Amino acid sequence: MELNINGQSRTANADPSTPLLWVLRDELNLTGTKFGCGVAVCGACTVHVNGQPVRSCVMPVSAVAKQKIRTIESLGTPDQLHPLQAAWIAEQVPQCGYCQSGMLMAAAALLDKNPHPSDAEIDAAMTNLCRCGTYQRVRAAIHRAASGMATGMKKTALNETTRQKGGAA
Repeated sequence: MELNINGQSRTANADPSTPLLWVLRDELNLTGTKFGCGVAVCGACTVHVNGQPVRSCVMPVSAVAKQKIRTIESLGTPDQLHPLQAAWIAEQVPQCGYCQSGMLMAAAALLDKNPHPSDAEIDAAMTNLCRCGTYQRVRAAIHRAASGMATGMKKTALNETTRQKGGAA
């Protein structure tokens, strides 16, 4: 089965009913997407399919065969952070960090659709669960990233701001 993942054509030899999460992690070695609950509640497994956030733990790989799939691995790099990643560091969002790849993917989908979300819009879009309870920091980071993206701040400038504030980039 041919998959379009992070802009590249990849071949998966999985049973069509296999959840996308397991194809990503076990067959294609894209381990940034995490397993959390297995029933599409927690959001740790969130990826984008055609720009929409999707819980990959319950999405059969056959349902996304001709779709554009984007995982956390495509969001940024250590040298070129996405504005959300830089904001996550600056706002000290992660504690245990386990849910963060799913949170970032959900936040990226939100900002792609709505570059200036209100608190209520953030709360409605961010249905991912965080056992550490960093929801206020998540909201602040989304606002920070939206502001930086709106002013045209380059990713590298956001990275430098993060470094100056003591964050690790």
